Formats: sequence, structure tokens, C-alpha cells
Amino acid sequence: MRLAAVLLVALACSAAGRVPYSAGNDTCDGWPRAPIGMAPGLCAGIVVAPPGNFGSRVLKFPRLLLPLSGGTDWLVTDLVGWGTRSGKVVRLTAIAGQPVQLKPLLTGLNMPHGLARGPDGKIYVGEMSRIFRFDPDAADPQSTIAPVVTNLPDNRLHDDRHPLTFFIFDGNGDLLVDVGAPSDRCDKDGKPNGTKFCLESEAGDKRAVVRRYAYLGDGKWANGFTVFARGLRNSLALVRHPSGTLLQAENGMDFADPGSPFEKLNVLRDGAHYGWPYCYDMDQPAPAWAASGAMDCASSDYTKPARLLPPHAAPLSMLYYDGAMFPRLRGRLLMTWHGYQPAGARIAAFAVDRRGIPLLQPHARYAAYAADGEPVTKTYPGPASEPLLLTPDWNEKTGLRPKGAPVGLAVAEDGAIWVAEDKNATILRIARDRP
Repeated sequence: MRLAAVLLVALACSAAGRVPYSAGNDTCDGWPRAPIGMAPGLCAGIVVAPPGNFGSRVLKFPRLLLPLSGGTDWLVTDLVGWGTRSGKVVRLTAIAGQPVQLKPLLTGLNMPHGLARGPDGKIYVGEMSRIFRFDPDAADPQSTIAPVVTNLPDNRLHDDRHPLTFFIFDGNGDLLVDVGAPSDRCDKDGKPNGTKFCLESEAGDKRAVVRRYAYLGDGKWANGFTVFARGLRNSLALVRHPSGTLLQAENGMDFADPGSPFEKLNVLRDGAHYGWPYCYDMDQPAPAWAASGAMDCASSDYTKPARLLPPHAAPLSMLYYDGAMFPRLRGRLLMTWHGYQPAGARIAAFAVDRRGIPLLQPHARYAAYAADGEPVTKTYPGPASEPLLLTPDWNEKTGLRPKGAPVGLAVAEDGAIWVAEDKNATILRIARDRP
């Protein structure tokens, strides 16, 4: 099948260092086929890609996606750039066979990331320092912005390494909000930032946590918060299973070794401490904090991960698939691995137990890219699972494609899986492998 003239899109990026998707004449369920190595039976279609001049792209740095009713319209949070106040929420209208429409609804935002539909059916957005809701169907959406949470840390005041706001709604309507760590390891020149404990997480406004804002009803939440879970460096991947299980996929500390530390999948429970910055992997003390006595990483004071994830994979989004297009994926936990190290640039689908926790696989192995770009497998040092990789071959190949940079995942009304890539400024649609 060939695309009609109206579907011709310029996919080349002229900016130095940018590798474009080289889409030929083949299609994926009506969209230009992305040259990505996919799991059997799947293909990826290009919905949005930069024009020939990368700098003139409309979507600059897309992060998360949210489908609107009707099956053709989406909301996209566009960071635009780190440290800027030019973020956007964009309405995307996409119909196979027709030009894609991108309409900015909100502008001048402070590094927007989080995006969700609330228990009241309204649309909620997380900026760096607040969460607000708005009406995307209003004549002037900007005028409908109503603050919901306004006391989040703001890197105008702090040098935050992990400033983006992500949140989910618990079963009772409470807001669970990620407040990322202000640094990588809470150290300075390899020495602890603090006396016995990390000042960045134990003092002041207590960051590196997940906060709970109680739902008061009638679209209102408490002004104050309780600390639900602690010792979490960056919780941009949070999800609630229908059983009530709360999972967090942790972006671990940045060691120079591409094989360490492993990322973690945690089952969150009230009051637990998950180790940052004192511990990593299953029981290892972080070098800067090993002699401090802040935490015995072999003890129950450190809540161990339920599962290890590949090192430096950088999980940024999770959801439980509930669509109709892929029966074999129904109920599975989908996760994006955004990391630039060998284990990143993938989308994984985990089979789970009745609590929504990935099934334990004895002697589990994970995939990485070797120096020549070909996939290899390596062994985990602790409890882990082996997922189905939806994108087993997404490394950079000059003249063919960029390295995958998946962030947000969403499921369309037809069951297709949509993916936002920030660094590639691309929106992809994973569908059944058919023209």
C-alpha cells in the first residue's frame, strides 16, 4: 500500500548531529512506517516527525500524551526546553490519510510534564512548581487554568536535578505527587551533603519523596501533604494497578559504569524508605554514604526493590495495557526505557501477577546494545523479570533512524499504543503489523 499525496511528510532533520527516521513508501496501519526493529506482529507508524529544518518543528520536546474522546484528538505536554518558561500543551488531531494538525492550547508554561484525566473528568497538568487543571474544549483554554497544588519545589529557588512534576490519582482520589531529588547522590566532591543524613531529603521541604495530597471532594485537595514514600530519586514512572498496588520505577544514580547501578521497580507502601541516596541495587551502600551510618543497606530499614530493571534504562512512563488491538498484551505492564546507555531505548511489556507486579523469572537476563549496536543479553544480580520487548532493535543506525527516546505512553480508543519521543520530537503509533 502506498500513501496518498496528502500523507507525504518531510522526515529529514538537517540539524547537526540529528539522525532522522528514513521512512520509505511502506506503511504501518495507514501511517508512514518507522524503520524500527519491532516484536513479531507489531509495527510503528510515524504520526509526527520534524520537518527538514529541525529547528522549525512545532513539537519541540514532547513528553506525555493523553487521548481525548472521539479517537482522533490528543493532548501533548511539550517541555520545549530545559529551564525555559515556554512550555506548551498542544492539541494533536491525527487521522490516517490526512495532514496532522497541531494547535497550541496553553503557552508560557514552566516545564510541563505530567498530564492526566482526574476523577472529575477534567484535565490536569503538572508544571515544575504546581499542578493545575483546565478545559481543552473552551474557546480560550488558557483562561480556564485553575491551580490545584501550588506548593511544589521550584528550581528558581533550588538547583534541582529532577524538577519535573508527575502525579497519579489513588483509588480514593488522593493525589500522589513525585518530588524529585535536587541532586544525583546528595554529595559534594564525593562526600556526604549533610552530617549523618542527607540534608536534601531529610530536612526542609523533604524532597526525593512521593507526597500524598488528600482528596476533599468536589474537585478540591488538601493544601498540606503527608510524605507517603521516601528515598526515591526520581518518580516520573508511577502507576496504580486495579488491585490497588502502587508501583514506582526508579531512575537510579548516575555512576560512570554503564552496567551499574540497576534501576529499580518498587512496590510503594506508606512510610517506607527506598534508599536514596544511601543504598542502591539490593543491598549496596552508595560510596559517599557508606561510612556515614545513615542506613544499613542490608537491613529492613532499606525497602528493597520488588524487581531490578536494566542499569541506566531510565524508566519514564508506565501503564497497564487495556486495549483491544493486542489481546496478548492485555493486562501487561508497559514501560518506556529512555536511557542513552546500552540498556535504554526500548519499550517493555511485563506479564504480571494478580497484584500487578511483574512475574519473577529465575536467572533473568536483560538486553543491552553492544559496541557495534547489536543486541546482547546480560544477567541480573537479583530478582527480576524478562519482558516482551516491543522495540527490541531501536539503536541508532546512520541513514535509517535515531536512537529511540521514548517518554510518554498512552493507549488509543482502538487499542493502538502511542509513544512520545522527546529528543527526536516524534510521535509514534504502535499497531498490528499491516499496511
